[in-house]
Amino acid sequence: MEFWTSQGSIQVTYITVLLVGALVLLSTNGVVECGRPRISDCLEYPAISCRAHSASLEDFGGVGDGITSNTQAFTAAIDHLSQFSSQGGSQLIVPPGKWLTGPFNLTSHFTLYLQEDAVLLATQDENEWTVIEPLPSYGRGRDTEGGRYISLIFGYNLTDVVITGANGTIDGQGEPWWQKFRAGELNYTRPYLIELMFSQNIQMSNITLINSPSWHVHPVYCSNIIIQGLTILAPVKVPNTDGINPDSCTNTRIEDCYIVSGDDCIAVKSGWDQYGIAFGMPTKQLVIRRLTCISPSSAVIALGSEMSGGIEDVRAEDITAINSESGIRIKTAVGRGGYVKDIYVRGMTMKTMKWVFWMTGNYGSHPDNNYDPNALPVIENINYRDMVAENVTMAARLEGISGDTFSGICISNVTIRLTKKPKKLQWNCTDVAGISSDVTPQPCDLLPNQGPGKIAACNFPEENLPIENAEVQMCSYKTPNF
Repeated sequence: MEFWTSQGSIQVTYITVLLVGALVLLSTNGVVECGRPRISDCLEYPAISCRAHSASLEDFGGVGDGITSNTQAFTAAIDHLSQFSSQGGSQLIVPPGKWLTGPFNLTSHFTLYLQEDAVLLATQDENEWTVIEPLPSYGRGRDTEGGRYISLIFGYNLTDVVITGANGTIDGQGEPWWQKFRAGELNYTRPYLIELMFSQNIQMSNITLINSPSWHVHPVYCSNIIIQGLTILAPVKVPNTDGINPDSCTNTRIEDCYIVSGDDCIAVKSGWDQYGIAFGMPTKQLVIRRLTCISPSSAVIALGSEMSGGIEDVRAEDITAINSESGIRIKTAVGRGGYVKDIYVRGMTMKTMKWVFWMTGNYGSHPDNNYDPNALPVIENINYRDMVAENVTMAARLEGISGDTFSGICISNVTIRLTKKPKKLQWNCTDVAGISSDVTPQPCDLLPNQGPGKIAACNFPEENLPIENAEVQMCSYKTPNF
C-alpha cells in the first residue's frame, strides 16, 4: 500500500498541548519560520503535500462581507486550479472575512487553506443544496427515505486532498435544518459539513467546525486519512451533530481533537443492514488518540450502529471524556450482520458519566423492512484497560443478543468512582462473556475476576499501523505568487 513520504523535505515534530476550547499548537524542528500564519505575505503549515500553485478566493471575485454569496467564486477558483493537478498541485487561500457560500466540490492534489479569522458561512437557502443519491451502503438517507443534500465541502474519487488553516472556521449555520428535523419537515437527509467519498491520501487539520446541519466530518469509502487538531462545536441538545464519522474507511488517524456534540464525538460506521452487508466495505486500521469530548447525551466513541460491513482493528488511547453519556459504546442489532472485533482502548480519563461501558444488541432502527432477521452481528475481542472515571452513575450496561453472545470482552486496571446517588446495580450484563482483572467496582459474574496477575490480559498492540508512520512536511508560501 502506498503512503506519504517526505521526499527529502523536512519532517515535522508535533508537540501538542490540548486544552478545553484551545487551539492545537504545532512547533517544528529545523524549519526556518517565515512568520505567523496571520501575516498576509507568508503562510507556513504542515501538510502531506506542498503545492506549486496558489490563488486567493478574492482573485475570483470573492467578497468576505457575510452577505454576498461566494458559491460561484469557490466553484470558479477550484475549477481553475484543477488544471494544475499534474503540475505540482494547487491551493486556494481563504483570507480573513466572512465568506457566505453554498456547497462546492474539491479537486485532487489540492489544498483548501483558511487563514486566521476566515469564516466560511454555509448558506441557509435550501435551494442552493443539490440533492444526491443515498450512499450505496445505506440504501436511503439517514433522516428520510430517498436522497440526501450534498455536503457543504464535497469530494468524489479524489487523491491528495488537504483541508487546513490557521484555525479558520467553517460554520454550518444549522439552526433551520435542526428546526425542520424536529418538526418532521425535511424532504431529504440533512447535509454534512465535509464529506469525501471514494478518495485517498486526505488531511484535515487545524480548523474549527461549528453548527453543522448534521454530521461534521464524514470520510466514506476512503483510505489513508489524517484528521488532526480539529475543534468541533455543536449544541449539546441537537441530534445527529456527530463530530467525526469514519465510514467504511481504511487506515485512518484521528488525533488531538476537541469535540462538543449533541451526538457521538466519534462514530465509527460501515453501512446499514442488508445494504452494508452487500457493499461489504469495513472500517479498519483506525487510530484515535488525544481526544477530548463533551457529549451529555451520547458516546465519546461509538462503534455502530451502522456496522454491517464490519469494524475491526480500532486503537484508541489517551482519551478524556467530560460530562458524557458513555465512554465507549457498541451499538448493533438483529439484522445488522457484520462484526465489531479487535477493539483496543487504553488510557481513558472520564469525569461525570452516565455509563463507562455500554454495549447494546437492541439498537433496532432499520432502513426498511427488507433486512434479514437471521443476520446476526459478531462482537468479539473487545479490550479496555488503564482507565479512571469519577462521578459515574453506573459502571456498565452490557447487553448482547440472546443466542449471539458478545464474547472475548477483557477489562483490566479500571477504577470507577461513583456519584453520590449511583444506580444500585452497577454492572448490568446479559449475553456477554469475558474476563476482568483489577476492576472497581467488581464486574458482573459474566466477566469473572482473574486476579491482579492477569492485568496484562487486555494488551494493547505494540506494532504500529501503517497510518501512524505517515509523514508530513512543512509548506511555506509567499503571497506575491497569489
